[in-house]
Amino acid sequence: MFENLSERLERSFKILKGEGKITEINVAETLKDVRRALLDADVNYKVAKSFTDTVKQKALGMDVLTAVKPGQLMVKIVHDELATLMGGTAAELHLEGHPAIILMSGLQGSGKTTFSGKLANMLKNKNHKKPLLVACDVYRPAAIEQLGVVGQSVGVPVYTEPGNKDVVAIAMGAIREAKAKGNDVVIIDTAGRLAVDEEMMDEIATLKEAVKPDETLFVVDSMTGQDAVNTAKEFNDRLDFDGVVLTKLDGDTRGGAALSIRTVVTKPIKFIGTGEKMEAIDVFHPERMADRILGMGDIVSLVERAQEQFDEKQAKELEKKIRKNKFDFNDFMAQIQQIKKMGNLKDLAAMIPGVGKAIKDIDIDDNVFKGIEAIINSMTPAERTNPAIINQSRRRRIAKGSGTSLDDVNRLMKQFDQMRKMMKMVAGTPNSKMLQMANAMRRR
Repeated sequence: MFENLSERLERSFKILKGEGKITEINVAETLKDVRRALLDADVNYKVAKSFTDTVKQKALGMDVLTAVKPGQLMVKIVHDELATLMGGTAAELHLEGHPAIILMSGLQGSGKTTFSGKLANMLKNKNHKKPLLVACDVYRPAAIEQLGVVGQSVGVPVYTEPGNKDVVAIAMGAIREAKAKGNDVVIIDTAGRLAVDEEMMDEIATLKEAVKPDETLFVVDSMTGQDAVNTAKEFNDRLDFDGVVLTKLDGDTRGGAALSIRTVVTKPIKFIGTGEKMEAIDVFHPERMADRILGMGDIVSLVERAQEQFDEKQAKELEKKIRKNKFDFNDFMAQIQQIKKMGNLKDLAAMIPGVGKAIKDIDIDDNVFKGIEAIINSMTPAERTNPAIINQSRRRRIAKGSGTSLDDVNRLMKQFDQMRKMMKMVAGTPNSKMLQMANAMRRR
């Protein structure tokens, strides 16, 4: 995400490296390169020009402190303006209705149905809501079935009326169902088209007028660049939606949509999709995104993702086991599952300051744990609970059962043993660092 833009901006700032002060000449040269980098990232031309003009004005009008180098000052100004360009602060959902109603809109293929499931999952687990998903895409083959599968995967009920093509009647029926069964949020998944057409706009406008949603969200595939911005404008002119959802930001996107859309439609980006898993949804924080674009990482979001998977009671029980050297393969497998739920591994690593640039050319396979999981799954319950009984004969059987080699099993056993010793040393210190970190995260 934004890798090419990050690299280009870093090269732009090098023009000021070694300069003693900011001048109109070196600022103009730097910003010419910055504008070119933005345009290559598919940022709207007017947005790119306005952005660089603002940065130039602020840079030339600022007194440079002796302790701050011109290049550092330029990075700070660009960072602040990038955050402002994307909205400045995170925009919250407004869910005052009883039930609150969220209407999803967007073109076919933008990821509306999947995102509806992600949003329902987030509201259920983080906000302790009882969402109801509503299937109002009555045109696309298997759309209703797809939403049913999505709802089942996140444990959220799905309201359908098979055979009924009247989306207003379906939505009103769903709202009555929600009131009757105590669902406090209704998420309506609507039909998309391959392109904007009058029939589509009329239908969703009529639906919006009928259900009067608390939030109307426009879902757009960020990989479509400026096309995404143009489509958002057409939808906003007709629907006056409340916020934008950018999907597929984990893909090979140049970032133009994220940097342009706020200015063009004057509506905030509220959420981003960062992967295929149902947990791969983040509230959009402009300042954090500016950090990531400029290669500064995003440690706050990383901690928040870890916190979502963290359970204080489990952590205390785990620490007791570690102190007694009872940490076993069941515990190890549970830790792997928690890490996997946090999202794409390369994306997670890039959130650590300084790491993003170092790993940009390294392919981190999300299936890196598959071999380890296969080996652990090939162990008997007794072997997972008591690794000490795993002798050479058992190791050969585990290797055969997991489709790996004896060397792979031996390597994992050695690494596991080293990890147990290290964890016991950490847990054995007064006020162990693990528990301190856990409690600090809970207090945030």
